[in-house]
Amino acid sequence: MTGLVLYARSRALPLALFALAGTTAFAVWAARGLDAYLDPDRRVPVVALAPLLAAAVIGASLHTASDELDRTAVRPWWPRRLAQLGALTAVAATLLPLAVLGHAETFGAPAMVRNALGCTGVTALSAVLLGARLSWLPAFGYVSAVYLASVGTRGRAVTVWAWPMQPGAQPGAWAAALAAFVLGAAAYAVRGARAEGPRG
Repeated sequence: MTGLVLYARSRALPLALFALAGTTAFAVWAARGLDAYLDPDRRVPVVALAPLLAAAVIGASLHTASDELDRTAVRPWWPRRLAQLGALTAVAATLLPLAVLGHAETFGAPAMVRNALGCTGVTALSAVLLGARLSWLPAFGYVSAVYLASVGTRGRAVTVWAWPMQPGAQPGAWAAALAAFVLGAAAYAVRGARAEGPRG
């Protein structure tokens, strides 16, 4: 087996790709029952939750069972880590918009791509700080809190802190999501996921 195949198997990447496809299928199914052609705002739960589920899948794939070996390897690991995170994020950002085609100016494909990037960035940073197994938790807590707190809130600042709930191409929301992705990807590429003890 080549090194890339071994790397993919050690990170359960085939399973992660399968789970991302399943997440997309679930999002498509959920979006079909929302009557979004009557009101595109009904897509908000799908646009918020599907990227969150995809980010949780990506976060789980950041776990390594051989942390000590990885840290003592001759070759640097950051290119592999960055390629893994980038490839899985690209898959999620390509597949998830299939659930919300049309209405690009409101809660369509741009909002789904933005949220996939932002949630994955938060999850990657959480993997560095908490470990891959708990990497989904901060993103879940943040998106849930924003979902509840941003209802009816207005103002320029809300587009930044409530980026998961913003429609279309809001510049503040895109800036916040891209900043989260760049920070999380850079931290994960440099440091890797935090070492975790065995399950007890």
